[in-house]
Order: sequence, then structure tokens, then C-alpha cells
Amino acid sequence: MKSSDLLIIIPAYNEEGSIEQVVSNLITHYPEYDYVIINDGSKDRTSEICHQNGFNIIDLPVNLGLTGAFQTGLKYAYEHQYQKAVQFDADGQHLPEYIAALDMKMDEGYDLVIGSRFVKEKRENSMRMLGNSLISAAIKLTTGKTINDPTSGMRMFSEGLIKEFALNVNYGPEPDTVSYLIRNGARVAEEQVYMQERQAGESYLTLSRSIHYMTHMFVSILLIQKFRKRG
Repeated sequence: MKSSDLLIIIPAYNEEGSIEQVVSNLITHYPEYDYVIINDGSKDRTSEICHQNGFNIIDLPVNLGLTGAFQTGLKYAYEHQYQKAVQFDADGQHLPEYIAALDMKMDEGYDLVIGSRFVKEKRENSMRMLGNSLISAAIKLTTGKTINDPTSGMRMFSEGLIKEFALNVNYGPEPDTVSYLIRNGARVAEEQVYMQERQAGESYLTLSRSIHYMTHMFVSILLIQKFRKRG
């Protein structure tokens, strides 16, 4: 039953160690928001735990990856006529107390608001942050806009972008799509948030996968996105 104009979308793949705590916290302390879990073909007890607790969940029969899972969530948001949607990690890194700040920022007239770790704080010196800096530089070079935390997975989408993502299969929740949207007129802002370390389980992004991901994003932003056309 829809009770809010804002939907929290929680893609989840093998998050049995954290999913119950993350969603129970939302239900208990943030009942003003609706949520949906997109179980992305998990092989562990993620789905079982959600069903045992009566959580609002969509089970995908196979693992589609973050893009497929998140687009499923945005299709759900579009079909249920939500005005805003928030991408929210299932591993406990994202803190729901910052959703209100993203919401207020969006009401200033933005299409996309990124929960950024680096609006007021400096990046740490690490390989991961080096990749973040390179992607930020690529976005600045191609759009003229500075995005301090382009790899942040905490993002709020407007009603217009919900529809756009829901109806276009080649839209992913990644920095290259953010760059593409900015280049094509979308109004994008950042809002300072703080994030925790993953609360349980292991990240999909190993060092080698992280390097591959960052390289792919860098090339996509500099070259591929210029050939896309926004309808």
C-alpha cells in the first residue's frame, strides 16, 4: 500500500548479513518513506529473511546486476506514481537520516541529487579515490560541471527521471549516465552525507574489478556518451 510520495529502492544481492537490520531501521525510524527491496537473484538467505519479516520485496529470478535491479525499482516507482526515488544500499553503508536533506535539495529544482561524501570533506588518498577523482575530472572535462563524488551510490531521482529511467533500457545508475544527463540538460546537485563501512558480507568490487570499472567509466564518459541522444 502506497503511503508516501518518496520511494527508497534497495537493490540487494547476497546481503543476508545486513538486510534485516537495514530495512527494520527504515520501518521503525523512517515510516514516512515507502521502500522496496529488489532481490537480484541472491544465492544466500536474503530473500528468505525478507519474506519471513514481511518486507516489501521483488524477487528477480536471476542476477541482473545493479543496473537491472535498480531499473526494476524505478519501473516499480513509475508504475506506482512516486514523485521521488532514492537509490539506497542494502549493506548498511547509507544512512537514512540524510534522505530528508536530499529531498530538500531536490525541491530547489533539481532532477538528480547525489549524496556526496566530498562536498565539505576531502577525499582520502587511495587507489579507489584516485579512480573517483579521474571520473570526476572526466565529467568536468565533458560537461563543465564539478561532481565531487560521482561514484556515490546514494542518489535521489525526480519524477521526470523516474519515468526516463523506467522507459529506457540503456539507463544505468552509474557515473557515465550522470555525465550524459548533465550534458543533455539535467539539473544535478550534490548534498553532503556521511557513510558507514559495509556492515556485513563482501563487496563485489575487488581490486581488479574496481580498476576495470573505473577504466570503463572513464572511457564511457569521455567517448561513448557523446553519441547518446536524450529523448
